[in-house]
Amino acid sequence: ARRFLFFLLLLSGVSGWLPALAQTEADSIEAPPPPKRELRGMWIATVENIDWPNQRGQAPEQYRRDYRRLLDAGQRAGLNAVFVQIRPASDAFYKSDLEPWSKWLTGVQGKAPAGGDDPLPFLITEAHRRGMEFHAWFNPYRATMDSVTRRLAANHPYRQHPQWFLRYGGQLLYNPGLPEVRTHITRVIMDVVRRYDIDAVHFDDYFYPYPDPGKVFHDEAAFRDFNPDSLKKLGDWRRQNVNILIHDLHDSIQSAKRWVKFGISPFGVWMNKSKDFPQGSDTRAGQPSYSNLYADTRLWLEKGWIDYVVPQLYWSTNFRLCPYPVLVKWWAENHFDRHLYIGHGTYRMLESTRSDTTWRNPRELPRQIRTNRATDGEAVGSVFFSAKSVLTNPLHTTDSLRQDLFRYPALVPAMPWKDATPPLPVTNLTLRRLSHYVTLNWQSGPPAADGDAATYYVLYRFEPTEASTPNDPRRILALPRPAPGFPATYVDTTAVPGQAYAYYVTAVDRLHNESRPMRVITTGQQSAELALGQAPGGAPRPAAPAVATQPAPVTPRPSIRLNAPADKPEASAPFSKVKIKEKPAKKKGFFARLFGGG
Repeated sequence: ARRFLFFLLLLSGVSGWLPALAQTEADSIEAPPPPKRELRGMWIATVENIDWPNQRGQAPEQYRRDYRRLLDAGQRAGLNAVFVQIRPASDAFYKSDLEPWSKWLTGVQGKAPAGGDDPLPFLITEAHRRGMEFHAWFNPYRATMDSVTRRLAANHPYRQHPQWFLRYGGQLLYNPGLPEVRTHITRVIMDVVRRYDIDAVHFDDYFYPYPDPGKVFHDEAAFRDFNPDSLKKLGDWRRQNVNILIHDLHDSIQSAKRWVKFGISPFGVWMNKSKDFPQGSDTRAGQPSYSNLYADTRLWLEKGWIDYVVPQLYWSTNFRLCPYPVLVKWWAENHFDRHLYIGHGTYRMLESTRSDTTWRNPRELPRQIRTNRATDGEAVGSVFFSAKSVLTNPLHTTDSLRQDLFRYPALVPAMPWKDATPPLPVTNLTLRRLSHYVTLNWQSGPPAADGDAATYYVLYRFEPTEASTPNDPRRILALPRPAPGFPATYVDTTAVPGQAYAYYVTAVDRLHNESRPMRVITTGQQSAELALGQAPGGAPRPAAPAVATQPAPVTPRPSIRLNAPADKPEASAPFSKVKIKEKPAKKKGFFARLFGGG
């Protein structure tokens, strides 16, 4: 009965409320480990100060504190990426010679922060310190949130090029059909790519505007004058304009910094099958992105113009027109081996909406994440809109993530089409043990063949009787990220006195390729030990003679199976293969994939 109760509570996503007895039993019947590689992120929206800064015109000290608070909440929840809106409406949250400072930062468009502060290096550094990727979020075509131009700064592009813009739906928008507009948008984004240490360029769902009933987007002149292929249909021409921007921007990013990713977060429905689109999803969305926003995300994935897609699946499992499981399945079948992360509408738990009441159930978000994980490695991440819903912990769902679904750390999935070369192993790995404290020290190896060095490390810990594996995140002790050029140190304060352990350390590069491991063993039988690291399968390296130690046990001992002779550890195969998904030989049922078994 207690086991049945535990499973019910686990499915409900409220494991944070389990009594101690149920939690003890949970450890004994633990589900298969969560994926070791999974992107877990949140959007930090700055437009209208949705998430950050809390108020316009704050002093840098205050908006820095508020930003740290958001990141700390994300870190506690187990997140490893943030998507920060740095250009919400042809304005900037960074120093720019091309566009004005954002009014949502300083209170007045064009006014610089106090003391000439440039927030962006701080935003990036704080994310990296917490082991989070920084995705710079741009809105490409929106110029204002209203149509009032008298308050625009003197250096707003509208002042120099009013012909670039159209008024529609109470806003000022760039005209996507103008080549000069595409050139300007690309220039703005590439300025950030070149000057700042971002990990990715990110677009949201706003391309051509969402249709406003009874209103017309008057781009007829551009259709007439800038249509080199003489396309007959306005919709085809509009899609071509967006395609050109996406294709050219992809190439520009790749040429400037090959490690910077490019991703899009489109409206959740590409096209409805019910509209005579056999490739579409079995949904009835009102404004599909292909036909209404002229954003052919599926084509961009097929052509490899983007590295990841985050469809905004903000509907619940039970929403009749666009059920969450139906759309996850469609995107899992249509992402063309580029990364698929799912955008979750966690803000809806903060609303009293009547249109989708399932979001009031604390089980809904955990259920959605389990649905993602049941796609056999197709959906490899989740991003939450927005950060406020992570910080405020609605329905205790953030607690549920922290204590259950995101209980163990996860590495961001690698992108072999961008970089398939792992870094070289760490060097000078040493272990010192006094009492039950174990201190590990190591240094980065030399740059790999592609010039990449370690960005961070993975530290695993195994007991001597268990088989070591690089794929179980439950054995990850930490993901240290020392400052560049400095040696790494980690103190394991949880080691049990007298207990033997094997520690494995791997290096990970900027695009999350993982090196071969180095291993060091402590027997726990002496009051003080000193041990030196070795490659698994290599000849043991003796400890310092001044410290009495016992040899590591030979049988059984932790081992990672490498595809190379034991006497040639340097020729070993990579510890973590560059592979995005692994298909099981036999497809298991939904609950079997959640809890194991046949």
